[in-house]
Amino acid sequence: MAGEGPAAFASIGLVGTSTGTTADEKGYFELEQVPVGVQKLSVSAIGFRTQNLSVTVKAGEITVVEAHLQPQDARLREVVVSGTMRETYLLESPVPVEVYTPKYFQKNPTPAIFEALEIVNGVQPQINCSVCGTGDIHINGMEGAYTMVLIDGMPIVSALSTVYGLSGIPNSLIERVEVVKGPASTLYGSEAVAGLINIITKSPATAPRLSADLFYTSHRELNADIGYSKRWNGISTMLSTNYFRFADRRDVNGDNFTDIPLQHRFSMFNKWSLNRPENRVANLAARCYYEDRFGGEMPWQPKHRGGDQVYGESVYTSRYEVLGNYQLPIPENLLISFSYNDHQQNAAYGTTLYKGHQRVGFGQLVWDRNLGAKHKLLLGTTYRYTWYDDSTPATQHGEGVSAENKPDRISLPGAFAQHEYKATDNFTLLSGLRYDYHSAHGGIFSPRLSMRWAPNEDNIFRLSMGNGYRVVNLFTEDHAALTGAREVIIRNELKPEQSYNANLNYQRYIPLGSGFLNLEGAVFYTYFTNKIVADFLTSNTQIFYDNLSGHAISKGIALNTELAFTFPLRLHAGVTLMDVYQVQRTPEQGEERIPQLHAPRFSGTFTVSYQLRQLGLTLDYTGSVKGPMYLPVQENDFRPEKSPWFSLQNLQATKAVGEGLELYGGVKNLLNFMPKHPLMRPFDPFDRQVEVDNPHGYSFDTEYNYAPMQGRRFFLGIRYTLPQ
Repeated sequence: MAGEGPAAFASIGLVGTSTGTTADEKGYFELEQVPVGVQKLSVSAIGFRTQNLSVTVKAGEITVVEAHLQPQDARLREVVVSGTMRETYLLESPVPVEVYTPKYFQKNPTPAIFEALEIVNGVQPQINCSVCGTGDIHINGMEGAYTMVLIDGMPIVSALSTVYGLSGIPNSLIERVEVVKGPASTLYGSEAVAGLINIITKSPATAPRLSADLFYTSHRELNADIGYSKRWNGISTMLSTNYFRFADRRDVNGDNFTDIPLQHRFSMFNKWSLNRPENRVANLAARCYYEDRFGGEMPWQPKHRGGDQVYGESVYTSRYEVLGNYQLPIPENLLISFSYNDHQQNAAYGTTLYKGHQRVGFGQLVWDRNLGAKHKLLLGTTYRYTWYDDSTPATQHGEGVSAENKPDRISLPGAFAQHEYKATDNFTLLSGLRYDYHSAHGGIFSPRLSMRWAPNEDNIFRLSMGNGYRVVNLFTEDHAALTGAREVIIRNELKPEQSYNANLNYQRYIPLGSGFLNLEGAVFYTYFTNKIVADFLTSNTQIFYDNLSGHAISKGIALNTELAFTFPLRLHAGVTLMDVYQVQRTPEQGEERIPQLHAPRFSGTFTVSYQLRQLGLTLDYTGSVKGPMYLPVQENDFRPEKSPWFSLQNLQATKAVGEGLELYGGVKNLLNFMPKHPLMRPFDPFDRQVEVDNPHGYSFDTEYNYAPMQGRRFFLGIRYTLPQ
């Protein structure tokens, strides 16, 4: 029973077994062959709280059970922090936030969060190098340098670490992922121009006592996640480790180059939490990460590293980080947050040697205060210090023989204020202002205004307007500057980029007789000034960087749908239509429109899940669809300037074989799609013969890529969870 009527098509199951059934339209159900003894029965229905009942089953007797379900709107109970930097119910947040749980990403198991985001609408993990496999994350068509990646609200993954650090965040750490699309510089500062991805790690107090997730693919990829947590009276801790290895040199397209890079990666994460009075926060975490990555010609061996006999791109990455937060033991809500990371990279791109070292320290103090029933005030001050050194002209001062290498030291203090005014239960106004002072570029203001209007609980309108900025961090964020044998030329002194954004979001919840439909649509528009652009087309052997003399635009619409039924079928689908381009202004040619590379006009994602409860089996069908996107081509290039339509699809079956134990398996890249022409002149990677039988002057290039160079593969895995 539910309220005053029957809970039609409710789900009923015996906890710890695969035995279950579904109630009929009048709420009646029947379970047969139930073992004798005390059994735990779980009863659930969409829109109601799950109820667990203890039932005593006697031999030869029929046991009658009546369950009364309490109504619950699960949408109102989901809590987010990324939009306003305070805990807020998802549907009450003035800023639209998308939330994804590990269960969602387990529908297509991946070794790191970078690959997992492939099934998030409007978010595009982009491979930028066909040899070493480096990538970044695009939001709404904007390059990865405009996406801020946070761990527990801390700007851990930035600058140098964006090149390879995204692959070092295993899914085993994640409690949930919050995605905010659109500038968030008012709260988070530089880099949050296209949006932010906040990775919330698991709490030691609620993490499983023991968890393990291992899978192996037919391409000989091995991924292992193992976690352990322990609780005492006043303290709890969690230890999570990840190991990934891929050592199979594959050359399906026969160009004598590895299709995808070999990788050997290990990371460890340890988090501690104190149980304090009045639930005050106290967390401390540390993570270390090491990776050995190689891509290049098939005969390459470590002895060839940095030489000109056999081409290879070999990258050693080591990193450690510390982060934490502490709520002061005073009546006011004051939270201190801090992080520090040290990132070292030792790479050889053919004969080009690159060594980079970065240290970033970050501190933040936030005061959260309720000013009566309708007003909330958030004040904060931050300080970010970046020390960076590398072997490129990025840290070279002076010219000629007098030039010397000096590490860059950048100070970025800032302060922000945010006011939330809840005029009525239906209308909320959020305003904010941030001021940062960059040691090289001076003061930068970032304003923000957001509104939420909900005429009723099933219809929500949100309007957000804001400003974003990004300071110059050229060599650390653009891998094209380091590989492909191209010379880098900076035409003028680069200035910070500025962006202005507006986003209109509408969310509609439609109850259905047998489930619900959740629709969310958004219209977005971003205008850039001082955009830093890379010119790959003027010369085949050079890259020119300069501030854009003109402006850039990113605009489009996005639609997300979630459809669930009382029978065990759930669908998620999303579509993004966008137009991203630059307008270059020159005295000779006037205004010229230049399309943004790697920004498809159409992209879509989908997940379909169906449960066969009596068999304890779940089927997941996931995928993404990409429309044509412009690619970096050379002059008179024989390769198409735009990619074809393509789709990456995956199928998985998960079988529950006992309490906390699951077996899963399936196929990735079901359609066996692989891009064509990933490398230019792979037979001459050192450009020794560019003058021989080469009328168009082509040179070796690795940047022509739009999808992973990895075809169909099968996988098997096992997952175990032991609760506290």
